[in-house]
Amino acid sequence: MTDVKEVSPKAVRATGARRTSGTGLLLALVATVVWSGSFVAARALHDTVPPVQAAFSRWIVAVAAVAPLAARETWRQRALIRRHLGFLTLAALLGITVYNTLVNQAGLSTSAGQMGMIMAASPVVMALYERLGGQRLGGRRIAGMAIACTGVLLLVGDGSLALHFAPGDLWMFAAMLSFASYSALLRRRPPEIGQPAFLLATFVLGALMLAPAFAVSVAVQGGFEPTAGTVGPLLYVGVFSSALAFFAWNRAVALIGAARTGIVYYLQPVCVAGLSFVLLGEPTGPAQLLWLALILGGVALGAGRVRDRTAANVRT
Repeated sequence: MTDVKEVSPKAVRATGARRTSGTGLLLALVATVVWSGSFVAARALHDTVPPVQAAFSRWIVAVAAVAPLAARETWRQRALIRRHLGFLTLAALLGITVYNTLVNQAGLSTSAGQMGMIMAASPVVMALYERLGGQRLGGRRIAGMAIACTGVLLLVGDGSLALHFAPGDLWMFAAMLSFASYSALLRRRPPEIGQPAFLLATFVLGALMLAPAFAVSVAVQGGFEPTAGTVGPLLYVGVFSSALAFFAWNRAVALIGAARTGIVYYLQPVCVAGLSFVLLGEPTGPAQLLWLALILGGVALGAGRVRDRTAANVRT
């Protein structure tokens, strides 16, 4: 007779936590890589499409991409959506209406690489939100964040911590605060509202809030010409940076929390620097590569699983 080795409930829970952790980190990485391309797209559109028109067009494309997959569930959950309309409106305002409009505004006067570097500071704000909510961060995660954040500051300051900001950088800081607030808010998402329904509802609400500003922009500035150079980037940010990346990011936050998900977001300047060099010709020198390596080291240190209560609070 063969002995059957029993697996303890503790081992089963540990295995499940590791799988949850791995899935969450992978989804966060997917969103980060895809969003890196959106900064390049915003920079590419800076002299052809006004910021509000770019943001509104993006979310119209996103609604069209998500609706076939989410419309039926959204209709079934319409009573829940009405009940939580205030929360959904706030989430849409922060993550859809304000954030993306500010990103497009920043693209008028700062580089794609600089935009990605500033956005990489958002994990610090996410972690502060989680700490205020009672979540323990752990020494390893704090150390990783500190190392990665130092790398970002050195990148922004070109090797100096004495920073000087262009107007577009300040717009990008406002965008970063809006995105970090949106990410922190996701932990309070009503679990009974499915992820597809949540995305479609916030996309529609965000586009509706942008509609008046879009109409004013068209009346004052005129519409943009639909060419390959304008439609292509808008399709990318509408389908991939909106539908795909937001789904991946929201799910990652639900699985492992905003603070730990945010650690992965430090990789964004690495991705943006590579894409902006290849696609836009924005230079990346040896010093920048050194700071990027510092960011990578901080991410590797801080993204590891620590013993806390995150896995016990997973939302499905």
